[in-house]
Amino acid sequence: MTADNTLLNLHRLVWTALMAALVAVGAYLHLTIGPVPISLQTLFVILAGFVLGPKHGTMAIGLYLLAGAVGLPVFAGGKAGIGHLFGPTGGFLFGFALSAWVAGLGTAGKPDADWKRLSLYGLAASLGTFALGIPWLKMTLDFTWGKTLSVGMIPFLPGMVLKLVAVVLAYRFLAKSGLLRRIGQP
Repeated sequence: MTADNTLLNLHRLVWTALMAALVAVGAYLHLTIGPVPISLQTLFVILAGFVLGPKHGTMAIGLYLLAGAVGLPVFAGGKAGIGHLFGPTGGFLFGFALSAWVAGLGTAGKPDADWKRLSLYGLAASLGTFALGIPWLKMTLDFTWGKTLSVGMIPFLPGMVLKLVAVVLAYRFLAKSGLLRRIGQP
């Protein structure tokens, strides 16, 4: 292994840990409105995918989920534990991994992706969280589909749009400033 590869792996490792930590910070920036809190986590989940690509972005979310499962208070509201991971919001938490992977596909091989591509993949990534979270929420709380959508998706749509704008701008800034070159993106 060359010194360049070693340094590249070190940079990826640091960025992976940083993205996992940012998702945890996003959990503390939340508003509880029902069984599913509104937080900034999804912004950092999508950013992790954009910055690290599908593989390492998903690994960052895996690290975050592992931290919460072993008892670190990284879930929304400072919650932790395997019970919370498999509670009503567990589907959304597992959906974060899918979201990071989908977002990562948007920049994999295209680190200079334009805002249209980033927006499309960011939207698809957001829908990935809902795809796992909504059925899980319905199953664990025994809600009707209408009730599940009214507490688990509809309140999140305006914020989702704002977060998508913010994450696209943040990624474009990181890419243009050259900060992503150190993790293997040109």
